[in-house]
Amino acid sequence: MRIISLSVDGIYQASHHGLYDWLASQDADVICLQDLRAQEPEIVDRDEFMLDGYFSYFFDSPKPHTNGVAIYTRQAPKAIVFGFGLPCGHDMDGRYLQADFDNISIGSLLAPSGTTGEHDQVRKDQFFQELEAHLEKITRKKRRYIICGNWQMAHTENDVHNPDKHLGQSGYLPHERQWLERLYREGGYADAFRRGNTDNDEFSWWPAGVMERGDGWRTDLQVVSKDLAKTVEYAIIYKANSFSSHAPVIVDYDIETL
Repeated sequence: MRIISLSVDGIYQASHHGLYDWLASQDADVICLQDLRAQEPEIVDRDEFMLDGYFSYFFDSPKPHTNGVAIYTRQAPKAIVFGFGLPCGHDMDGRYLQADFDNISIGSLLAPSGTTGEHDQVRKDQFFQELEAHLEKITRKKRRYIICGNWQMAHTENDVHNPDKHLGQSGYLPHERQWLERLYREGGYADAFRRGNTDNDEFSWWPAGVMERGDGWRTDLQVVSKDLAKTVEYAIIYKANSFSSHAPVIVDYDIETL
């Protein structure tokens, strides 16, 4: 099973740069997109945003042209879940969409950014505190999870170019790195990309806005429940074409059916 995840910086501009032509050539089983910056009626009414052979699902923000996530899947899911149900309600702001299949749930996540000020960082921290509690709860369920998306955080110094330069910056703050460490070491989850690719300097996002220009970060993750870590066969960050300031994360799993 192949899953592709990408934060698109707006679905219109990504399509203009050839995203959907590229996706149609990838033979992915599931595609998770984030940061659509468009309302669902604007998307479903345009053929350019549809992929032949896929079921498509969207969740947008009540505030027009902000956030928004999508899932495209070849197999029809048993259910679609909008948001985590977090007390803060931030997940309902076009930030999380989940497709439930027989034996696995696949989510598309867009975390809040904390780069624009202290208030936004506090909001981001609250989101991840409540998300951590949610993830701890669902580990007790007999389901497998893959949560794809723009997590707005980098884990280790191998995931940030010039890490010393960014120590005090949102996305690489000590408590954010510790949050990811707890998720992997205590929470029973795994970074699927790192299970299939241990190369250093593998980045998925360039804050300067252009791939390979300026310092790169790896903030786009496919986070999997513990029993799925061993199913990762191949992982790559695709850089041959640029569709946004982020690059697609492609992971192949040894999973035959959903």
